[in-house]
Amino acid sequence: MNNRMPPKRCHWCTSDPLYQRYHDEEWGRPVTDRRTVFEFLCLESQQAGLSWITVLRKREHYRKCFHDFDPDLISSMTDAELDTLVLDAGLIRHRAKLDAIVTNAKAWLKWEKNGEVPERVLWDMVKRSVPRTHAEAVEVSTAMAKQLKKRNFKFLGPTSVLAFMQATGMVNHHEAGCFLSDS
Repeated sequence: MNNRMPPKRCHWCTSDPLYQRYHDEEWGRPVTDRRTVFEFLCLESQQAGLSWITVLRKREHYRKCFHDFDPDLISSMTDAELDTLVLDAGLIRHRAKLDAIVTNAKAWLKWEKNGEVPERVLWDMVKRSVPRTHAEAVEVSTAMAKQLKKRNFKFLGPTSVLAFMQATGMVNHHEAGCFLSDS
């Protein structure tokens, strides 16, 4: 019989194995590669008004329907394709949110066309400020959301951007006592 106590996790991590695996293996771990950073931006844009577990349960289907979050391929998706996807129960069937993925892919590519590396620019915004507290992280997420909006990204306000920063390890917001916390 195994008497080992499970590790203490952040309060939001339920007993759902998918959620626990996400918390333990992904959330808060630094992500710097183009596709994964873009994926998290897209997924956070889908979360607006919903719980993260809802998005997480649909993640694999999003990957399938949105070309594994390759901005080059997504940018060429048509309205007809999105008309079909909005009927797909495996996705969040909100047309404006699905449109946002295509819009954000185009904005990402335009950013790259201007000679910048979006994933690096986003990380640099955080590194310059080094947010230590939640309030400081909110300030950075607000500034980052404004930059993304200027660049025509959709469905990425300060709250979604803060969640993006947490998910990609730009800030470590594992709670005190969590086995992954810095404190």
